[in-house]
Amino acid sequence: GMLLLFSLPLFPLFAVAIKLSSEGPILYTQKRMGLNGRVFTMYKFRTMFTNADEKLSAIEDLNEADGPVFKIKNDPRIIPYIGRFLRRTNLDELPQLFNVIKGEMSLVGTRPPIPKEVESYDIWQRRRLSMKPGITCLWQITPNRNDLTFQDWMHLDLKYIDNWSLYLDFKNRNGT
Repeated sequence: GMLLLFSLPLFPLFAVAIKLSSEGPILYTQKRMGLNGRVFTMYKFRTMFTNADEKLSAIEDLNEADGPVFKIKNDPRIIPYIGRFLRRTNLDELPQLFNVIKGEMSLVGTRPPIPKEVESYDIWQRRRLSMKPGITCLWQITPNRNDLTFQDWMHLDLKYIDNWSLYLDFKNRNGT
């Protein structure tokens, strides 16, 4: 709650910047899977143009990630300047504090996957749904995180689940 309270002054600044840069809503909502596969709506500041999801099929061949996830370094769907800034600083994720308050997410945990991705998981990878997802995780604080394979990402999530402690959450949240 305190994090949300302290970050609230940034919301209008980002809202104006997003509105001046692109038509559409300020927040991006997406269905994600949480604890035990429960589907919920996750909130983020919108960093892409409003029709970005519809344009995904046109650029799927540019995917630089392996496994069921989609990632490219210079995604043409990202709003110039504000979108890139919010993503680079991870400030686009501040609205997920509402998901934390609603009990759908925690501050630290595994990242909540898109249901379509989970359909492609091997059985052992579904174990990552056994814990409440978090705004940040081991993958996000790993240097060169986008160079990790999907398998390595899953192993980091399972390592977190198997070794969870409040101390590690604090340590991981601070990036040390």
